[in-house]
Amino acid sequence: MAFGSATPPYELRFDAGRVCLDLLATTHPGERLDGVGALRAWIGGAGLVPAGTSLAHADGSWLVGFRELRGSVDLLVRCMRGAQPPAYGRALGRVNEAARSAPPVPLAVRGPDGGLVRELAAPPACAALLAVVARDAVELLTDPVARAAVRECEGDNCPLVYVDTSRGRRRRWCSSEVCGNRERVARHRRRAALARA
Repeated sequence: MAFGSATPPYELRFDAGRVCLDLLATTHPGERLDGVGALRAWIGGAGLVPAGTSLAHADGSWLVGFRELRGSVDLLVRCMRGAQPPAYGRALGRVNEAARSAPPVPLAVRGPDGGLVRELAAPPACAALLAVVARDAVELLTDPVARAAVRECEGDNCPLVYVDTSRGRRRRWCSSEVCGNRERVARHRRRAALARA
């Protein structure tokens, strides 16, 4: 792992189609942002910072901020087509407030091979990184086409959501390799059991 921490016992997921939805995936099958090291890995994996960006200054307050934003985005996404509970207004306010901060400033600099690479003008602040995720959520929630493509995984006990960009909009699972494979195995076992009966 690039940040000098131990490898987590699970893989972080970045296949939801939006960075704000990838943040939601950090709650399943259990809490994946279980420490600052895991948060640093998620920030890098989500592409919020260029490869090699130091996040050594990240601390527990960052973890609190990302978890709070995650909870707000989750509530807003799950209420897109249904009733809005009393907490909806607070969640919307939290996302809008986070989106107000300026995101990190990227620069083009010469890399070791002479080509241009992306680097941040200064070490990223937590508020700047939260702004990137919050702005992505605002774009998703306000774009009717993107909003209509948000699906919940049909896998057993899988609460993950994703943007369905598949041909024909027929994607059923958050991941064909994870939930889709489980469904195919279960279907095969049911057919095999029927054939034996």
